[in-house]
Amino acid sequence: MEAPSWILQSVALLASLAFLSGVFIRRWCKQLKFPPGPKPWPIIGNLNLIGSLPHQCLHELSQRYGPLMHLKFGSYPVLVASSAEMAKEFLKTHDQIFATRPPHAAGKYTTYNYSDVLWAPYGPHWRQGRKIYLNELFSPKRLESFEYIRVEEMRAFVSRLYGLSGEPFVLVEQLTRLSLSHISRMVLGNKCFAVSGEDRLGSDSKVSLQELQEMINEFNILNGVFNIGDWIPWLAFLDLQGYVKQMKALKKKLDRFHDLVFHEHIQIKKEVSKDFVAQDMVDLLLQLADNPESDLDIKLTHDALRGLTLDLIGAGADSTAATIEWAISELIKQPQLVTKATEELDRVIGRERWVEEKDIPQLPYIDAIMKETMRKHPVAPLLAPHMAMEDCNVAGFDILKGTRVFVSTWSIGRDPSLWEQPDEFRPERFLGRNIDVKGRSFELLPFGAGRRMCPGYNLGLKMIQLSIANLLQAFNWKLPDNTKLEDLSMEEAPGIITPRKFPLVAVVEPRLPLHLYET
Repeated sequence: MEAPSWILQSVALLASLAFLSGVFIRRWCKQLKFPPGPKPWPIIGNLNLIGSLPHQCLHELSQRYGPLMHLKFGSYPVLVASSAEMAKEFLKTHDQIFATRPPHAAGKYTTYNYSDVLWAPYGPHWRQGRKIYLNELFSPKRLESFEYIRVEEMRAFVSRLYGLSGEPFVLVEQLTRLSLSHISRMVLGNKCFAVSGEDRLGSDSKVSLQELQEMINEFNILNGVFNIGDWIPWLAFLDLQGYVKQMKALKKKLDRFHDLVFHEHIQIKKEVSKDFVAQDMVDLLLQLADNPESDLDIKLTHDALRGLTLDLIGAGADSTAATIEWAISELIKQPQLVTKATEELDRVIGRERWVEEKDIPQLPYIDAIMKETMRKHPVAPLLAPHMAMEDCNVAGFDILKGTRVFVSTWSIGRDPSLWEQPDEFRPERFLGRNIDVKGRSFELLPFGAGRRMCPGYNLGLKMIQLSIANLLQAFNWKLPDNTKLEDLSMEEAPGIITPRKFPLVAVVEPRLPLHLYET
């Protein structure tokens, strides 16, 4: 049976329109000036060039195509900025244009439909969340009020390591316990945690720190994957890699966890009634949500409370532990650096007390160790992606609305025009140089810069500096007897953060008596 003539005419018309639009688009694109980059394949674009460690793959490509590189990931144009100059273009000069985030499955399913601050699009919710973080939760006064928690957790941490003296142990396990214990006390208080690991989230009682750590690990992995559905939307429904299924399962765990957290806090507040005083960050968030006189532009919804709480817990624990582990790994490989650090500690602190936060400004070599670690091993080797909110021109190149932008801190830290012998770990390069980590020096951006800079960077700095200083002051470090320095692998593992592929197994010997950390 022949098709009606009107159907044939319609098909012919559509084919003609498609052909003409393709010709028009190709001619229009030729008139635009895009940054250099590899030629994309049909449908997948340049996704075939991205391996299990995207930051390393993009770094290798940038060596060929330059500090501003144009790619196509599936359906979307992508830019990669791999130099301090290009980072400054996107994070300062044109910061407002690139202040939003692209939508993706992890933000939808694991952060309550972008109800956090990290993945929220630029707009009223994000502005209010950032304001709450900066003015209420991470203000200098608030951080000072939580110093006693950092002191108690550091003492407990050092005491645990004394108990492991002479025996090989996995450092990151102890560091993660330190970071998570500190952050969970500061954010959640002691209201929601089991005494042992026996109580699981499936029960109606408490949650163990071990289970919370498992959820955070899964959250960081799923928020760092290259999900095909994010880049080729018409394939999203297939969930080819199974990531969305995992995200939905994780969300159910997070739902139960947050329900427990808020229930416990609300019950305690009811019992105390009018005399209630906020003890932790969740208390503060609930007060802001319940107080009609709060200076809020928009009401904090239940999902907003969940998203903000999740950011507070998930953003700090693993990243802090990973940075400290990288620092100790690099120092073990070069014992002469440990000697320089301990000489500074003995000169400034002595051997009669432990390092306190007030001492950090007088320890420039410890600060240099931290900065050198953040240069060579940035926790976020690719800053969370930005997206152009309008067409614009950057460094003489045309950028279309909707273009995704990655800033490669990993590449910037290996730029030989900025760093002499960048593959070497040399803390001395920071001595006498005015390079900070607070978004003003674009050659070192561990916390990002501009509007989307991490609002909790001051807390992260306190924890990292204090931990490195006390680990070096309290202990001598070495590898197990069957491991040689040259055999210590420095390979990376994939994820939104970049930990060691093979966790560091170390042996400590006390350098100072334990009683100094118990008083």
